Amino acid sequence: MVVGTPVAYAALGGDPSSAARSAAAGVTRGKDYIETRLFFGTERPDGGPDVTDGQFMAFIDEEVTPRFPNGLTIQDGRGQWRDSNGVIERERSYELTLLYPASEARVRDSQIERIRDAYEKAYAQDSVARLEERMTADF
Repeated sequence: MVVGTPVAYAALGGDPSSAARSAAAGVTRGKDYIETRLFFGTERPDGGPDVTDGQFMAFIDEEVTPRFPNGLTIQDGRGQWRDSNGVIERERSYELTLLYPASEARVRDSQIERIRDAYEKAYAQDSVARLEERMTADF
């Protein structure tokens, strides 16, 4: 997102394209892509055991890789949020990064939502956070 661009522009897809920003900076390499980052918590609100590394990787193998076989990135993380009682909750988490051509955005959206839903159901999660950004990429 361009500094000073209203957030609504970014959410509605009205911000200047990454290609235009790159061209303005004198760089014209790459194609339009979308980067989607998903944040998966590991503590179970239902009191069950935390999601293990093995369980998470099995989830990736079963739910994510078939939909995104060209590649993905997983990073370990630590997250926190304020619960409905005002208590700061902290937990181990995973950040999944998916990169795909902007032209595939509509198809990929439903695939990503199925991934989020599957994790929420499998591990009794309240939510899986999703962030997206348009950019250019060159491989």
